[in-house]
Amino acid sequence: MKSVLNTYLELSKVKITFAVALTTITGYVLVNNSFDSGLILPTIGIFILACSSSALNHYQDREKDALMKRTQNRPVPSGKVSTQSVLIFAFILGATGAYILYISSGDLAMQLGLLAMIWYNGIYTPLKRKTAFAVIPGSVIGSLPPLVGWVAGGGSLTDPSALILAFFFFIWQVPHFWLLMLKYGEEYKKAGYPSITSVYSQQQIKNTTFIWTLSTAIAAMMIPFFGIINSNIGIIGMVISSFWLVWVFAKLLKSTQKTMNPFYYFMRINYFVLCVIIFLSLDHLLIW
Repeated sequence: MKSVLNTYLELSKVKITFAVALTTITGYVLVNNSFDSGLILPTIGIFILACSSSALNHYQDREKDALMKRTQNRPVPSGKVSTQSVLIFAFILGATGAYILYISSGDLAMQLGLLAMIWYNGIYTPLKRKTAFAVIPGSVIGSLPPLVGWVAGGGSLTDPSALILAFFFFIWQVPHFWLLMLKYGEEYKKAGYPSITSVYSQQQIKNTTFIWTLSTAIAAMMIPFFGIINSNIGIIGMVISSFWLVWVFAKLLKSTQKTMNPFYYFMRINYFVLCVIIFLSLDHLLIW
């Protein structure tokens, strides 16, 4: 029973989908200015939808996963679960998540949640088999869950504050996915995926990574100008963490650094985004 549970948790990619839920909470809290029971159902809904999307992705990538050492033991290529079971599981989760979003937050929130799923499984997943630059349009996925929270909290999608929030989470996803591709670049190439290492030199890759990360830091520092973070502590924290991120990634510009460890930088940009989420979510609790 435990092994079955673990298999379905792996299909759901719960660590990733939990992070998606955090961005939904952020959007809700920013527009509603409080943590209340109203955020529970929208967060659960987007979490379940994200789990459905992840399970469907396991089905879509099953043949490629079997070719890579990192993924060959995943539930589908290893035979732990049948493809039919995965599809049924994904359908049940998708229908449940969409329904929860609908009853708790209305049509628009449900449509945004489904759009994120369609974008990931219908656009990004097929596109990454054709181009190494699929991460750029694919990063739209990251901008949608916080908008679900924003709408669930009573906000409007035409509000400039919502747009800067979505823009930040979009920009962050690009270096996030980019670094992940760099870490497993050789495995992706062996599995037949296009790789940026075949397009750019090592230094060009490092320079481009820095530019996208700098853009992420700039987007974060733009947020206070849209009035969705007001405490001095929150603003100072955002500025300091943004400068820290740029300082860490500036090392990539040194030609003397012959190699780069993508995982090192991958974790640091994730630490940065976690700090931003904390500052945004707790802003209304910071007095000074």
